[in-house]
Amino acid sequence: MPSYERLGALLDPASTVLLTVECQQGVVGPDSALPELAREARSSGALRNVARLVAAAHESGVQVIHAVAERRPDGRGANRNARLFRAAERLPVHQLTGSTAVRVAPPIEVAEEDFVVRRLHGLSPIHGTDVDALLRNLGCRTLIVTGVSANVAVPNAVFDAVNLGYTAVVPADAIAGVPAEYTPAMIRNTLALVATIATTDEVLGCLARARERR
Repeated sequence: MPSYERLGALLDPASTVLLTVECQQGVVGPDSALPELAREARSSGALRNVARLVAAAHESGVQVIHAVAERRPDGRGANRNARLFRAAERLPVHQLTGSTAVRVAPPIEVAEEDFVVRRLHGLSPIHGTDVDALLRNLGCRTLIVTGVSANVAVPNAVFDAVNLGYTAVVPADAIAGVPAEYTPAMIRNTLALVATIATTDEVLGCLARARERR
């Protein structure tokens, strides 16, 4: 894990953005289309830690962006070029635009100043969405990536962030995937090679110290 000094230097509130990935009712809520993932996100404490980080970001002046995946009721524009997309079409809960399924899930609180970026296609919360343009206009240098899943969307977000020139910070206990043992393996063998890995408490500590200096 990084030292507080190193992590604190990365987490300047003026140039840091917190991204939540697919922390929506239809993914991590009680009526999830993916109940195993929803259970893991909650039982592991990952969803609660995302909520803690969002609350601290609001207090610290760190911009928050919520990345939500959704689809039109007619499915127009949605991908069908991978097994994952075809399986999603058969699930009992669809992430339909305007439905409860695409609302950010409690206990995460969405503030007025937050951005909610919705995508209708693909796997990435960043590529092909408004996120990169927003990050650049916000003067972002460090992107904190949280949410689900450690299987697909989270590593996709980290890779895209790094490819676009941002420094990625991943609080290891604020992401979740299935099976449970896959997440630490993904972090250790893949994400740690391209991102700064920390804990929620370490990130919270750095944000608290930044607030004290204001």
